[in-house]
Amino acid sequence: MPLLGFGVYQNFDAKPSVLEAFRAGYRHVDSARAYKNEKEVGDAVKESGLKREDLFITTKCNSRTHGYESTLKVVDESLASFGFDYIDLFVSLSVRYFFTLTEPSQLIHDPLSGAERRLATYKALLEAKAAGKIRTVGVSNYGVHHLEELKNANFELPSVNQIELHPLCQQKPIVEYCKANSIVVQAYCPILRGKMDNETITKLATKHNRDPAQILLRWSLQKGFVPLPKSATPSRIQSNTQLYDFELNSEEIARLDALDIGKPGAISWNPVDAP
Repeated sequence: MPLLGFGVYQNFDAKPSVLEAFRAGYRHVDSARAYKNEKEVGDAVKESGLKREDLFITTKCNSRTHGYESTLKVVDESLASFGFDYIDLFVSLSVRYFFTLTEPSQLIHDPLSGAERRLATYKALLEAKAAGKIRTVGVSNYGVHHLEELKNANFELPSVNQIELHPLCQQKPIVEYCKANSIVVQAYCPILRGKMDNETITKLATKHNRDPAQILLRWSLQKGFVPLPKSATPSRIQSNTQLYDFELNSEEIARLDALDIGKPGAISWNPVDAP
């Protein structure tokens, strides 16, 4: 899985942006059924001329479609929408969040459907993986107790947990749990949805002659996360990939770490405490 992903949330006409992202060097695209752009992402993959095996494509199912039979159906529908033989990562998603605001893998986008349906969904995704339809099973917005639920049911733990993560909202307990259990942490909202006027961030950007977004993405990479920045602006899509010719030193990382204010720092609604 490439360490930098390209997000397409609320980008219904995603094809031009995804093609620009491929030109910028992205090889990892994070979509979801709730984003209503799987077909557009699939079309961009076909038009790009890139080899499917060189790309990592994620999609997600949300609480509304959780359940064993419904999840199996959703996997097949996503494959048809993309026009793919497999999905690299499938994750489980939060309908309540996304609609009030607004190896393939399948991600369980959110844990809101309740324990029974969560486990049934996860079982279906594991079976889809065994059938070769998806390459990796992941979850999104899962807290420690949700992951322990999977472990207590004797399921293998997910490969990925996708959560909101940036200096203002660092979710340390779940991050520590994931690291201890070899679960990759993907960071959504890594550039604060453009709200980057924090003094510490802007001073570091000036010091390094960088955009604030590059400072935040560099922090995420150096912390060992997989950030998923989103942009529809070609210049931003390009600049968000220019992260590998500078580093933040330990004192600068510590200054960003000190910005953590927990839930009040969150940009989006986050259901890690859902029962």
